[in-house]
Amino acid sequence: MPDALGDLNVSTVPRDRVLVGISSGGNCAFTAAWSRPDVFGNVISHCGSFINIRGGHNHPSAIRQNPRKPIRVWLQTGARDLDVIFGSIPIANQDMFAALEYRRYDAKFVYGEGGHSLIHGGAVLPETLRWIWRDHPDTAGVQ
Repeated sequence: MPDALGDLNVSTVPRDRVLVGISSGGNCAFTAAWSRPDVFGNVISHCGSFINIRGGHNHPSAIRQNPRKPIRVWLQTGARDLDVIFGSIPIANQDMFAALEYRRYDAKFVYGEGGHSLIHGGAVLPETLRWIWRDHPDTAGVQ
């Protein structure tokens, strides 16, 4: 991170940072926060590929079998998201959310009708950002 950020004035506090991704990027965002909660405290995943691609299918059982980590997670997908040989993205996101609930994570899952795109994710982005930052001191009073 120091090399990537250079001289930028960016907080080193995990709860001040959010990783965002769509599809495999959603899986990567969660993987990074899961692996390094000391660096990343928030995840926004749109149509996250938590299927048998890059180990994404292993997250639900890992969440259930390990102590809770200090991360907040927003998941979004739709009923017409991809169902491929590697798994069903809608079902995988439901499994992720169930595991996060089981371990009492600060998590939210928004399920729509759409497919593998940012149409729904973009439509709920204002709600997403309000939810992620709802108790952050720098956003007090933001509607």
